[in-house]
Amino acid sequence: MITIKSDSQIAYMRRANLIVRDTLDLLREHTKPGVSTLELDKLAYEYILSQNAKPSFLHYNGFPASICVSVDCEVVHGIPSARKILREGQIVSYDCGAIYNGWHGDAARTVAVGLISSERQQLIDVTEQCFFKGVQSIVAGKTRLGDLGNVIQTYAESFGYGVVRELVGHGIGRQMHEDPEVPNFGIPGHGMRLSEGMTIAVEPMITMGTEQVDWMEDGWTVKTRDRKPAAHYENTIAITSNGIEILSL
Repeated sequence: MITIKSDSQIAYMRRANLIVRDTLDLLREHTKPGVSTLELDKLAYEYILSQNAKPSFLHYNGFPASICVSVDCEVVHGIPSARKILREGQIVSYDCGAIYNGWHGDAARTVAVGLISSERQQLIDVTEQCFFKGVQSIVAGKTRLGDLGNVIQTYAESFGYGVVRELVGHGIGRQMHEDPEVPNFGIPGHGMRLSEGMTIAVEPMITMGTEQVDWMEDGWTVKTRDRKPAAHYENTIAITSNGIEILSL
């Protein structure tokens, strides 16, 4: 069921998303070779609590951490660990959620660990650009999910990249995952129309090679099947009478 949010409800979501944004900025500042992903998870946990919020991901369907930390070929849902140490030249995706006054925020960023190759930097940049090109195409009451997905897909594939099919964006509000599903691929003119009052998480997951993925034995971590790098960029957006507001920027 699609839930339409009021201005006051979007205000709570705005606060939740700004906490997420600031958490991601903090994680970026502490991203360097030699840091364990468990240290980064603790940093995020303590910051979110300091803002009178709660981590959305902690214990969500049994997930054991406050953030997802996905390195190189890990697309999403990487589990932080003391043994998972960042190394020079890697790329790392942080996915973070926070609950404030019962409302969720959700966003993700992929960042460099030290100096990285130009190929990896381009993957990060194009994934972020996919988000903005998609969101900028939305017109309330006119744009369909297939239109949005097609914009993202077409741009990513113009660089020869893969667009993950088995993982998609989602509606968000009092629940972290609500209807509708928001694919990063699609056929123009197909799917439901995006209307005023909807809040959705748009999150391109783009790979340097195949679009196919594998689930690991931990039940969470998703890797590219060819083990080539992947990038992830996400923000929660609100579709308002004044246009599109990116709540986590």
